[in-house]
Amino acid sequence: MSHVPHELADEFPDHAARISALKQSDKRFAHLMEKYHEINREVHRAETNLVPMDALAENDLRKRRAALKDELYAILSAEPAA
Repeated sequence: MSHVPHELADEFPDHAARISALKQSDKRFAHLMEKYHEINREVHRAETNLVPMDALAENDLRKRRAALKDELYAILSAEPAA
């Protein structure tokens, strides 16, 4: 499988350990991360023309990916519960 750009660990390399920990301990984070990866792969398939789609649909996917990325970053950058 080729490398898919915008993988979460590549986007936030300074948070790699926290991503791994939250993926195991936070169901909401794990769900958001799964959705992010699904949409990211859809965008990649559209960009590489494996699954051609119109520009509006591709743009919508990119917006959804960005919104999920923002939500995931907010969780990553929040102070861990004591």
